[in-house]
Amino acid sequence: LSFEDRFAMLVDRQWTFKEDRRMTRLLRTAKLRDSACIENIDFKTPRTLDKSLVVRLTCSDWIKKAQNVIILGPTGVGKTYLACAIANSACRNSYSAMFKRAPRLYQEIAIARADGSYPKLMNKLSKIKVLIIDDFCIAPMSDPERRDLLEVLEDRQSISSTIIATQVPIENWIEHIGDPTLADAILDRLVHNAHKIKLKGESMRKIHSSLTKSDNSGK
Repeated sequence: LSFEDRFAMLVDRQWTFKEDRRMTRLLRTAKLRDSACIENIDFKTPRTLDKSLVVRLTCSDWIKKAQNVIILGPTGVGKTYLACAIANSACRNSYSAMFKRAPRLYQEIAIARADGSYPKLMNKLSKIKVLIIDDFCIAPMSDPERRDLLEVLEDRQSISSTIIATQVPIENWIEHIGDPTLADAILDRLVHNAHKIKLKGESMRKIHSSLTKSDNSGK
């Protein structure tokens, strides 16, 4: 090989090494659940999962446009796994991501407000390109929680993307959020530009548990 070829190979290896380190760091910071990835999503089990939409979401155009994703469905149908798999794909495309359960997010914001780190936390949340809020509307929201969530979404609007995973249909969100005025503002920032995925069917945990038991009994 010529010097130029060897030098090009060295540069390519260095670039690959840096990209691998960057992706590892992004995935570690994201704290995604279940080591979820698009390649392992179960498209065979009937649950009205639109494969073409999921594939489009791996291309990250929706992130560039600061669009959102809303994943709806009953307990155990795979909402959290799907949300984390989409975020995993975003990390592999060099976008930052973060997983938060809604109750824990509200708790962290309340603690930050009390200890003086509120501006720092809000700034951090605004810069995450893909923020997952899991178990959204799992319980009625308090007034501070409503206002804090609106602040988070306001800071992120037109800049970053949010993935919502919830059991609660969108038409019932206002009831769970509580204050109609704040609820309208929250929905306006989440819903109007969102890709919606409505999952149905049996619990994936039960299905996989039954398959495991069946496999074991056949041994």
